[in-house]
Amino acid sequence: MTSQINLNTGQLNFANDPELLSDVLRPYARPKTEYLKSATVTVANGLASAEGEFSIPFPCYIDDTGHLNSVEVNICFNQLMYYLIAKCVQERALPAFDDWTMDDYWAKQLPDILIARFESKFKRPIDSSAFTGEVSFAEFSQTNRSRPVQVVDMPWQFRDAAGGFAEGEVRMALVDPPGMSVRADAA
Repeated sequence: MTSQINLNTGQLNFANDPELLSDVLRPYARPKTEYLKSATVTVANGLASAEGEFSIPFPCYIDDTGHLNSVEVNICFNQLMYYLIAKCVQERALPAFDDWTMDDYWAKQLPDILIARFESKFKRPIDSSAFTGEVSFAEFSQTNRSRPVQVVDMPWQFRDAAGGFAEGEVRMALVDPPGMSVRADAA
């Protein structure tokens, strides 16, 4: 673990963890869509954010458009969001993930961490060959109708060095999170 605490703000910073990143991106090896090259995580005031560096040498589903498109934004968001959650679980950095283990994370990464809503606004074209992005946890809530779900609202931004910019917000649903049980009246 490489972390650093800012004594003035209480902010905790985690440097890029290449081994964790490689494990998080394992599902993206087919086709070659490992777009996230490095990421750092910052934790403060019970919330966290991740900043990442991306490169898309060629799109995985279409001829090269020369700019970042909505499908690639979704993939990039997923990769950085997965890394953010994994790092928070690994470092026990947020109360929202206190009941999670890394085994829980690996078991839930694909089947139980779901996008419920994805919003995007493209302001200026982004060069997909080299750009940065940020995802953040804005708010956690819980529902427990037929299954326990931890809901997480996550704003995001992507930008390049030439002023390209896109932003949006995602509502994530973490289904059957560790520590939450089915309500007796829902069973």
